[in-house]
This record gives sequence, structure tokens and C-alpha cells, in this order.
Amino acid sequence: MMRRIVLPGSVVGNAKSKLPGKGVFKEGDKLYASRLGILEDKGKYVNVIPLAGVYDPNVGDTVIGVIQEVFKNAWIVDINAPYPAILNMEDAPWKMEYGETAKYLKVGDVIVALIKLVDEARNVEVSMKGKPCRKIEDGIIIEVQPSKIPRIIGKNASMLNILKKYTQCWIFVGQNGRIWIKGEDDKVDLLIKAIRKIEKEAHTFGLTERIIKMLGG
Repeated sequence: MMRRIVLPGSVVGNAKSKLPGKGVFKEGDKLYASRLGILEDKGKYVNVIPLAGVYDPNVGDTVIGVIQEVFKNAWIVDINAPYPAILNMEDAPWKMEYGETAKYLKVGDVIVALIKLVDEARNVEVSMKGKPCRKIEDGIIIEVQPSKIPRIIGKNASMLNILKKYTQCWIFVGQNGRIWIKGEDDKVDLLIKAIRKIEKEAHTFGLTERIIKMLGG
């Protein structure tokens, strides 16, 4: 069966007989795609599944975002998804007055945030009020395919613990395909090579053993 790829704004269903699922919004009596992806029409919901490599935000996810725009009472944040997120002033960890947002976060700043809201039209809000949330001031950020994040973490964080153990690096994994790393330069270089290997060979058997060997275990 051919998989139908749809563009944002494409009509993907009739709202009288189906409900909008992920990547779909309702307008009048029609359902429309809100992103590029593969049409999935089963049950009572119509979904548009993002193509490989695209992050699909879910409430509760921890993400690494980059500030794109600054407004008087909010920021627009690039979360490595087909659509940006909004960080409202009241969801920031600082007490500030209206118009003071640029004092705390400017364009290009990097943050750890939580996905707070994703509505039917795929409007996304993030919050910096939570345990892991902060402004990132040091280290480096690398990007991987979001679909490979579970393999990089491993079952019960097994792969992540191996990476930390053998490189002695500090690693924070965002579920949106961005990883924050701190450590000695040579160890960081080795860690990045290992992460790229995991990303490339995620579907293969014996990967854990190969990574341990690569890291000198």
C-alpha cells in the first residue's frame, strides 16, 4: 500500500466522520494537516506522522531550545520541531516586569525547558519552571535524529550510563534530538564519535559491545 505524504494545509479528512489527531487541525467541516508527514487514517482519528528525523513534541518532554525571537512578554523558541514554541513570561524562572524579557534571554540563547502544552492546532508552549530547566551557559550542544534518542539513552539509561562512565563527561539528553555535553576536549570528541556511531547503527545488533570497545572498555 502506498503511503500518502501530505503538506501543511492539505485536506486530510472530513470532520463530520473523523476527529483531528496528531498533526491535524479542524476548520469548518474539514480536517487539515498542520505539518509535512505521512497520512495515517485509522479508527476515529486522522493523524499526520512526521517524516523521520522530525521531533514531534509531547507534553512533559524535556527539550533543549534556542531563543528565536524576543517579545515584551514572551519568547519564541526553536525546539527542533516543524513549528516553534512559545515561552511566556510567567513560565520563566525569573521575576520580571512587562518589557524586561530581553534582560534575561536574548536571541541565540540556549535553554532547557519542558513541553507544557500542545493543542490540536499544534501550538506549543514550553515552561522553564521545573527541576531540569535552566539557561545553558557552558559546554556544547550537538544535534541527532530525534528518533534515535531512545537508543542513545538505552533501556533503563544503560547506553547513557556507558557513555558517561567511559568518557567521564556530563551529558544531558533533550528528547527533541539535542544533547548538551560538558567535559575535557579529547573526551568530548570521543563521546561525539560514539553518539554518531549509535545514531548511524541504532538498528543493528551488538551495538552496546561495539560502543564499549570503541570507548576503551
